[in-house]
Amino acid sequence: MKKGEVTAFLSILFLLFLSLTAAIIESATVQVTKNKRRADATRAIESVFAEYQKDLLKEYDVFALDGTYESNSFTEKKLLDRFKFYGAGKGTYKIEKIQFLSDDLGRAFREQVIGYMRQKNGVDHMQELAGGTTEWIDQEREQGKYEKEGKKVTESLEKSLAEAEQELPAEDNPLELFSEIKAKGILCMVVPKELKISEKMIQLKEMPSNRKLRKGRGTFKTQKVKRDTISKLYFTSYLLEKFSSIDNPDEKKKLSYELEYIIGGRKSDRENLDIVVTKLVGMRFPVNYGFLLSNSVKKAEAEAMAATLAGVIALPALIGVIKQTILLAWAFGESIIEVRALLEGEKVELLKNQENWKLQLSSLLKLGKEEINVQKSESGLSYREYLRMLLFLQKQEEITMRSLDVIEMNIRQKRGEFFRVDSCVSKLEIKSICTIREKITYRFSTLYGYQ
Repeated sequence: MKKGEVTAFLSILFLLFLSLTAAIIESATVQVTKNKRRADATRAIESVFAEYQKDLLKEYDVFALDGTYESNSFTEKKLLDRFKFYGAGKGTYKIEKIQFLSDDLGRAFREQVIGYMRQKNGVDHMQELAGGTTEWIDQEREQGKYEKEGKKVTESLEKSLAEAEQELPAEDNPLELFSEIKAKGILCMVVPKELKISEKMIQLKEMPSNRKLRKGRGTFKTQKVKRDTISKLYFTSYLLEKFSSIDNPDEKKKLSYELEYIIGGRKSDRENLDIVVTKLVGMRFPVNYGFLLSNSVKKAEAEAMAATLAGVIALPALIGVIKQTILLAWAFGESIIEVRALLEGEKVELLKNQENWKLQLSSLLKLGKEEINVQKSESGLSYREYLRMLLFLQKQEEITMRSLDVIEMNIRQKRGEFFRVDSCVSKLEIKSICTIREKITYRFSTLYGYQ
């Protein structure tokens, strides 16, 4: 037999090796447990968000989790209970951040819509449309300018007649048109006789855009919603795709004219249609008036009529102001004819010229009294394409919230009164506190959201 021994140095080295091995095993065990807890939480939150509201996706291509779970109330406990049900593991859980579809004037909804339309349609068509938006904006600016000018001219004529104690004759009197419109309203002037207007109404105070909404909390790092022209066009294209209007009404919905509601925001289809046609007439007026001012033939016709009217009342000094009043009334009458053509399913050219001018001066005073035969146009823009302009020019936050109004009332009609857009969760962050071993806890957050 041979004698063997282990030195003190080797004993200490061996002990250190065992300690290191044990520490590595312990660290690996803790890390594996942490990874498992994270994986459980991630799987659980993905499963929770897989329970998205199906009607919202099917009809409007928007993802959101109904936090009421088709009950009459929303509580965060329901979300946490589902989180635990899907195997989040043992631990303590708390919702740190939550975002609803209606938060920040519908920001999450708008983000999803723009992303969806960008993937669906690409950017080429939007860039083509963007080329004409400057003209839309210019028309809106010109509208206010010409409306002020028209008011000034009309008041000047009325003042001059009052000072002279005279009245224009009823025949060929351009002021009669304005009196007729004031008495009947623009809607009665532009709606074709065969078109029956919907009389549906809703309660505005119940709509998300008018009631006090539940709000989320916390800030999520998301891509900002751009307020550029392309993004606005994506959103307006979505509205035209998903919502009804008078040219294609949906009688089964709460409101038949949904796009008109998004623009007008009033309680009834009739009121909203009135707002839209008034806006359309106002949009077309500066185009038509500008054309008349640049057309020598039309101006000569107006001057001849003005001279006749001024001669009847023996006030030749008023020829100029009467002429301007006739041109204003003529442009207004042309605008009414155009909007009526749009409601009849025809198209109207955006720019005006001699070939596509519809209303003869001799027919001006027949508006609202008898049928007027005018030239029909096969080219131009349809009613919906003019609605695109109005939607583009509207405040984007306003039309976003009114879109949510329509979505909510339609899904409530179909699924039940439980549905609320301010209970629809779009993003969620849950903080987890898990016990790994005695005196060892692990804290982490799990985030998920629809993009």
